[in-house]
Amino acid sequence: MGRPHQLFIKKQVQTDLYKKTGLEKTLTAFSLTTMGIGAIVGSGIFITPGLIAANYTGPSVMLSYLIAVVVCAMAALCYSEFSSTIPLAGSAYTYVYAVFGEFAAWILGWALISEYLFAVSSVAVSWSSYFQNLLAGFGLKLPPFFQAAAGTAGVKGGGIDIVALAITMIVAWLLSKGIRESARINNIMVIVKILVILLFIGIAVFYVKPANYNPFLPFGTQGIFKGAAVAFYAYIGFDAVSTASEEVKNPKRNMPIGIISSLLVAAVLYISLSAVLVGVVHYTKLNVADPVALALTLIHQNWASGVISFGAIVGMTTVLIVMSYGGTRLLFAISRDGLLPKSLMKLNPKTHVPVANTWIFGIIASIFAAVIPIDKIAELVNIGTLSAFAMVSLGIVFLRHDERFKKLDTSFKVPWYPFLPIASFLACLYLMTQLQPFTWEAFGVWVVLGLIVYAAYGYHHSRVRELMD
Repeated sequence: MGRPHQLFIKKQVQTDLYKKTGLEKTLTAFSLTTMGIGAIVGSGIFITPGLIAANYTGPSVMLSYLIAVVVCAMAALCYSEFSSTIPLAGSAYTYVYAVFGEFAAWILGWALISEYLFAVSSVAVSWSSYFQNLLAGFGLKLPPFFQAAAGTAGVKGGGIDIVALAITMIVAWLLSKGIRESARINNIMVIVKILVILLFIGIAVFYVKPANYNPFLPFGTQGIFKGAAVAFYAYIGFDAVSTASEEVKNPKRNMPIGIISSLLVAAVLYISLSAVLVGVVHYTKLNVADPVALALTLIHQNWASGVISFGAIVGMTTVLIVMSYGGTRLLFAISRDGLLPKSLMKLNPKTHVPVANTWIFGIIASIFAAVIPIDKIAELVNIGTLSAFAMVSLGIVFLRHDERFKKLDTSFKVPWYPFLPIASFLACLYLMTQLQPFTWEAFGVWVVLGLIVYAAYGYHHSRVRELMD
């Protein structure tokens, strides 16, 4: 493959910073914030608070979300410094390429491809399930063969989840029309989603029973931390915002605002809904797939259940839009560096969107959603995300000590350096150790496949290496 030191050749980001890339700068701080909320607040906000309360924390579930957001915020601060210093597409992949070199960047980029693909696929399956439940409310039902792939949604002997396939392709079509249009639709959906969540809180808060908060710590303090490990995954998705760097007006200012504000808004929504939910329903009754709907039934507000189901569908749609967008921009960045075929970076001259890349990503994700038992492979989303968080956090230490970046203008610095980046790195490593053995085995297979692709294609077509020769 070549001399070992060549594997760690570093990307000279100044080359890409000062030239036109073809991507259109249309996104504002508000657009980035809604993108972040769109990625973080999905159907999980209507499900995970109840499950965490019933199995780990009891009424103290809001403390688990608080701890989880603190861990996530540390990584978010690290992302913010990188995104304001190196405002290029590719997010963690590009940052790692700049500070750790090509081989580490490829491994991480390949892991992130799995994160985005499987995130989109698994959310599409959930979207399909909610949509079919909504249809059932009107007496409509799809033929069994088109309801779900075997094992994906518990349909024994099922065939193709046609709804999951369709929604994934619709999102790909929407993204192919341009980021301005996609962002506008995402903004509207995020506002609708927030209003639905506030509607539940506004109704249910009047039915809170103080007795339901006692005992507050039925599982002890250890339960809060176990709950935090689960709650952490509710917040992942803000990293997709950093893939938008090259399409942002004034990225040095707006990127940190978008990343941090979206995480804070999401945290307030999760914590507020959790606090109200356990006040309305005793935590022992919340181990169900639809705890929010259960709460509305118990307080005789059945009319709102349909609104909540609609909100969940809207919420998942925004996750699909933002995670699909993140995946396509990641492929664009890797392709621009020559590690994947150049066709993946080709932009439509009218929409300034990598159209071929967008459709290829959409087709692969839709096939996964339609036929693969996503329930087992969904944890690949978590391991890909945590590896990115860990590398970006550690990368801040190297960024600060690298002479190449000291001359670059940056509008944001991680506070409490170097303690905060190191603490973030260690926290991410700890959470990775909590993942199931199957996840590590599947991740290992994915990495080996990535090494084969790199050895056969990426290494020999690396644009960075060509410039150095």
